[in-house]
Amino acid sequence: MSKPSYLATLDQILIWASLLIGGAMLAFMTLFGTVNVLVMRKLLNAPIRGAEDLMILSLVILVAIAIPFGGRVGAHIEIEILESRMSKSFAQWSLFVVRVVCGALMLLMAWELIIAGQNAPKFGETTQQLLISYEPFYYLLAVCVAIYALVCASDALQLARTGEIEQFPLGEAL
Repeated sequence: MSKPSYLATLDQILIWASLLIGGAMLAFMTLFGTVNVLVMRKLLNAPIRGAEDLMILSLVILVAIAIPFGGRVGAHIEIEILESRMSKSFAQWSLFVVRVVCGALMLLMAWELIIAGQNAPKFGETTQQLLISYEPFYYLLAVCVAIYALVCASDALQLARTGEIEQFPLGEAL
């Protein structure tokens, strides 16, 4: 059975966003961390001011991008100790209910992240040294969590239609 068009589109968006943004963040963290620690701190005894702030914010971006991608490729942890004792139809519908509840909770989380982003400037939520506001990072997390809610909805739809979830295989050619 071929993959539905919405699923192929979602996969392509997640792949390219993960490759471009995630790759850029990993490259930045590797290069900047190496330059800051080895060259600036050890060799010149003059570490870059605010380097930790930039590394932490880069990690936030990397994790935000990884949330929906990890959900689509099946990288999130599932504990299936009871599934072997359930009937196939009950296991299928329990997975469906879990995906629907998960999607609803992720939408609620996205909403709360938007509210937190709106309140961040009011409460002075910034990084310690460079005073970069957390506001845009709350919004990025909200978008990525909302995309993960779409992944959960897609999983639920697949379970309702075919009885199984077709996840994106990591080994497939990009």
